[in-house]
Amino acid sequence: MNRPVLALFALIMAQPAPAGETPGFSADIVPILRSRCAVCHLTGEEAGNMSLVPDAAYENLVGVKSPTTGLVRVEPGKPDASYLIMKLEGTYLSKGGSGARMPFGAEPLSADNIKLIRDWIAAGASKN
Repeated sequence: MNRPVLALFALIMAQPAPAGETPGFSADIVPILRSRCAVCHLTGEEAGNMSLVPDAAYENLVGVKSPTTGLVRVEPGKPDASYLIMKLEGTYLSKGGSGARMPFGAEPLSADNIKLIRDWIAAGASKN
């Protein structure tokens, strides 16, 4: 699938949790990862050394340090300390990160999708 089609698919699939509800990993975060991240992070052999396919994503993100920076990829309850947020928002270099903004070579995630991921992390990044 080409990138514009993937981006459209991501918009359709990643509908935010209703107002007042905590975003769920399976219902809200996995569709974003599947459509925008796992196309490159398939096996864990790629840059970043992590697979973001649905069966492996949680274990490769939550509480795991980036091997290149030592920053925690997802720090439950702390979106501003989470390397994932830094990479998605483009603030990673000023905080000791490296590499490129994610998703690499594609349009950044929408503000709504980043907020959804931020809200999930702020709520404790549970595997629900």
